[in-house]
Amino acid sequence: MKKLQIGDKVRFLSTVGGGQVKGFLNKQLAIVEDENGFDVPVLISECVVVESAGNEKLGQTDTEIPEKEPEKKSGKTKPDTTVVETNFPSETAEGEKITACLVYLPTDAKNMTQTSYECYFVNDSNYYLFANYMSRENNSWKSRFNGIVEPNTQIFIEEFDKSQLNDLEKVCVQFLSYKPNKTFSFKNPVSVELRIDTVKFYKLHSFTENDYFDDNALVYYITRNDIPEREMLVSASDIQRAMHEKSASERRPRVQKIVKQEKNPVMEVDLHINQLLDNTAGMENAEILEFQLRKFNEVMQENLKRKGQKIVFIHGKGDGVLKNTLLKELKNKYKSCYYQDASFREYGFGATMVTIR
Repeated sequence: MKKLQIGDKVRFLSTVGGGQVKGFLNKQLAIVEDENGFDVPVLISECVVVESAGNEKLGQTDTEIPEKEPEKKSGKTKPDTTVVETNFPSETAEGEKITACLVYLPTDAKNMTQTSYECYFVNDSNYYLFANYMSRENNSWKSRFNGIVEPNTQIFIEEFDKSQLNDLEKVCVQFLSYKPNKTFSFKNPVSVELRIDTVKFYKLHSFTENDYFDDNALVYYITRNDIPEREMLVSASDIQRAMHEKSASERRPRVQKIVKQEKNPVMEVDLHINQLLDNTAGMENAEILEFQLRKFNEVMQENLKRKGQKIVFIHGKGDGVLKNTLLKELKNKYKSCYYQDASFREYGFGATMVTIR
């Protein structure tokens, strides 16, 4: 069977008409420009190539797509369950603020050890987005998709397997927004870097209900209501710089009883192992936990003399092993310190805030 390509001229099997292939929404749907110049989403299985993109004339048999008998009309119509909701609805008031995200779905949720995954780009807005989706390789970036994503569209980006997960730990999405042939509100260009938690791809419960697909999925937002996402992460250099600045300020002469001490900024420490080590190959779970605990104790010991200092340890939700280990350590070694769950709005259930007292 000839694979449909952009530029192919096609006719439709079950309906009158045809046109030229302009692009693809996903694995099932192609965008065909008809004779009137309108872009129409059409099932790929409904397209017969009559002239290839290379101007090669083809007959019916060249495409190896069998002719389908027209379906008999009846009083009831059966919905086509293969069509995803990617038609182009009229603009809405909510769509004037751009919400965009990456959505990852397992192809076989019943076999999480062997399944591959699909990635979709969702444009939940009234705007066209000229987008570039990249992954980080060493100190450079590799473009995995670039092109125009139409309004209110979820577009298939790629399929990958577990051997490629390490390539997706750091991704970046950039886009410009516009509306062709009409006026629109100016939007700033967007560039958002995301850390993809690849461990979640091995756990079925990590894939949850969402607003865009019937199947459970992992959703990473790029913007929500025009506001770009940002990661609540602090690098080791940021922590060292903050500690140095605090130490320098303490050396300045001051009258403690008269001058009110400046409030210490909240320090954030990410204990996810891929933030602490570049490579964990060959490490057992117990070794990883021991390394994370050692990092936790290092930060605590360095800050024990800074009364009032608040430290947020980001440990993730997961199975709760790391969190429970930290709580046990706080009870046994740091009895004078106060601790509580960090802000749910900022960290979900995945962080604990410690106050040095």
